[in-house]
Amino acid sequence: MHRERAVEAPDEIALRDSRVELSWTDVDATVNRVANALRGVALGPDRRVAVFARNSAETILAHVGIIHAGCSPVPASFHLTAPELAYILDDSRSAALFVGPENAAVGAEAARLAGVPLVVGWRCADNGTPDGVTRWDEWLDAAPEDDPPSDVPALPFLSYTSGTTGTPKGVNALAGSPDPGATVDEYVRSMRSLPLAQWPGHLVVGPLHHTGPLGGVRLVGCGMPVTVLEKFDAEAVLATIDRHRIATSLMVPTHFHRLLSLPDDVRARYDVGSLRLVTHTGAPCPHDVKRAMIDWFGPVLFDSYGGSESGPLCGISSADWLIRPGSVGRVRPPFVRAVAVDADGTELPPGAEGRLAFEERSGRSVAYLGAARKTSEALIRPGLFTLGDGGYVDDEGFVFITDRETDMIISGGVNIYPAEIEHALLTHPDVADVAVIGVPDDDMGESVLALVVPRSPDRAPAAADLVEFCRTALAGYKVPRAIEFRDDLGRSTMGKLSKRVLRAPYLTAH
Repeated sequence: MHRERAVEAPDEIALRDSRVELSWTDVDATVNRVANALRGVALGPDRRVAVFARNSAETILAHVGIIHAGCSPVPASFHLTAPELAYILDDSRSAALFVGPENAAVGAEAARLAGVPLVVGWRCADNGTPDGVTRWDEWLDAAPEDDPPSDVPALPFLSYTSGTTGTPKGVNALAGSPDPGATVDEYVRSMRSLPLAQWPGHLVVGPLHHTGPLGGVRLVGCGMPVTVLEKFDAEAVLATIDRHRIATSLMVPTHFHRLLSLPDDVRARYDVGSLRLVTHTGAPCPHDVKRAMIDWFGPVLFDSYGGSESGPLCGISSADWLIRPGSVGRVRPPFVRAVAVDADGTELPPGAEGRLAFEERSGRSVAYLGAARKTSEALIRPGLFTLGDGGYVDDEGFVFITDRETDMIISGGVNIYPAEIEHALLTHPDVADVAVIGVPDDDMGESVLALVVPRSPDRAPAAADLVEFCRTALAGYKVPRAIEFRDDLGRSTMGKLSKRVLRAPYLTAH
């Protein structure tokens, strides 16, 4: 654990980003101060604290400190607008917010809208500290450095994943969350069983508001050194692996595509032989891309399938994937079984395609905060739940994904939910109807396309104007990359829309 590492190897580098290198002594002192300062704040019964910041050493330290304070971290995408963040702060009942220098002003405005009394920001003086933001260094200096109690109950991360209704839903992941009744000390120690914790030297390349990259928080908490990149840059990733002898990382297929796009002489410049495990998740990986990465990095790739609400459900090694290309592997603890079910929830035999469902060893199921209907839709029966994907399970227990039942778009490993974008566009006075779909994109996997029916055929709004209209209401990654105008979207007499039919021409063309 980080406390033990501070005694055993006080001067060893524990955490670094492009600006700082922190020893285990530094990490231990800062985490203690964060935890002790939070323990002195009135956080309410839910004890939730949000983090709204780009990747940095401080982002990880804030999360680890929240855990050690016996609080529930609420990671929020740094792309969000103030109203989008305010919704999450209000829905989660967060009582405090950490912000980085790049988005401190947006965080302060969101906190004002949601009535969050405490906002703490690091390096905010670089851009001028906004009103209502307490400076990180001053806040920490006022807190004691003593070890906070470790026998308090551990609380899970509360992550937000949107749904077909367009409003984000809070979820506590089944995998990776503390066992019911576990203390902070027990939870932190359990993190040493993570696959990524078997080798020292982890590299975070994805944004620290996503479930996968947040593994870097857990690794620092359990005493494993971590390097953080502020943003993904293909050559910088290779240079960091070479320079710091990185052993593990987590990436998405878009990262692989950009690495493979580097010129051969650039790729040959860096030694990646230190890698022992590279987990990839977030979206299906094209077979040719994965084979090329295995040829380059070696058989260290491990495909992990799951969701924010479940954590990793299945996994498959490079060796098994080469035998069964396209599989996402067998279920991983704490899950014990995967099955396909029909429309009535009846279990199907091996090889038969249906909705994929998963069973957790203690009988728990996914649950969405304040969304009883969505929770009910995910529940096949007590203990057996679905994320809405279609597929089948072979006779050896290997899972294959064949379709998504939801309309979700996965762009660059990020989940984007069309309903939220459609709701925004329908508030434009010149838009009568809209359908948002994901279309193939060689780099991002999918990109966002809005099909728009103008309110008046004689007065269609300009596509560029609609894009700018979306930017005022939505985070940048949700804004459509293209707008196409249609006379009709093919709705049924009951008003239903087939996204599959709308996507088909783009899939065929690709």
